Amino acid sequence: MRLIPVTILTGFLGSGKTTLLKRILLESHGQKIAVVENEFGEENIDNEILVNDTQENIIQMNNGCICCSIREDLRETLQLLAAKKRKGLLDFDRVVIETTGLADPGPVAQTFFMDEEIAEQYLLDSILTLVDAKHAQTQLDDRQEARRQVGFADQIFISKADLVADSDVKALRHRLSRMNPRAPQRSVHFGEVPIAEVFDLRGFNLNAKLDIDPDFLKADDHADHDHVHGADCDHPSHDRAHGHHHHDDDVKSFVFRSERTFDPAKLEDFLGAIVNIYGPRMLRYKGVLNMQGTDRKVIFQGVHQLMGSDLGPAWAKDEKKNSKMVFIGIELPKDIFLQGLEQCLV
Repeated sequence: MRLIPVTILTGFLGSGKTTLLKRILLESHGQKIAVVENEFGEENIDNEILVNDTQENIIQMNNGCICCSIREDLRETLQLLAAKKRKGLLDFDRVVIETTGLADPGPVAQTFFMDEEIAEQYLLDSILTLVDAKHAQTQLDDRQEARRQVGFADQIFISKADLVADSDVKALRHRLSRMNPRAPQRSVHFGEVPIAEVFDLRGFNLNAKLDIDPDFLKADDHADHDHVHGADCDHPSHDRAHGHHHHDDDVKSFVFRSERTFDPAKLEDFLGAIVNIYGPRMLRYKGVLNMQGTDRKVIFQGVHQLMGSDLGPAWAKDEKKNSKMVFIGIELPKDIFLQGLEQCLV
């Protein structure tokens, strides 16, 4: 059986998750979608798009999509959906999980790798994070959940950008890039997003052999701006609302690059050690590695304490072999990581 692709939709309260979800459900893309909602109630999905309520908290919609609430556990809900699909009782092509506005998407993502039965039936495609341009700076300042949601994102959608000045949107984009350089950003108006930017993004490859996205880490150059901010610095991250305040977010990213080859045993030991110590604070990490003993790229990725690697395509004849890794996490000791990785090189 083909794995069922799953998209996790996250974002802080009021960022427009439900608006985007309704748009996905009502668009005529010919796909049947099962929606799993963390918070379920009339305020979330308008009654006019619902057809009937059943005992199982699974609701059939008039466009063939279905909607279900999590009563106990995400795992049980996913098992139930897969079983009904196998028996021909429900027909759907993919699953969208909408998390509560206060959720850390980490544990939701981990479900797809830690649970063998789930991993055999589902493929985690990507995490989409909505960010409300009007309130984001305050939410990111005050709430760790909002920062984690940004750190986990494979794609960031900025909503309500029309309600704030262009300079504020620019400052927000810069801040989001510092926190997560690997997630493309796009402004959305009332959830109007092309389906191609929502589904089949292949942001995760822990349990699927995938080609490398050609734009992999393309926006990482401002990730390592460690230049010093002077009092009169006009850096966009100096939020004018706070006068000269520079947002020093605890969620940050940094990139390791090298043209030397990695020693596989040393690298495995080092990564094992740092994941052991810093795993809960490591939100997402990803890399394309040049490893001793293979002429193919090694694709490596992880979430918290879980990591996996796969052999990717062969290095092209004229291609420069190099390794590139990005780490996104909460107060990770950049120096320890970079020095440790340096010592794993041949």
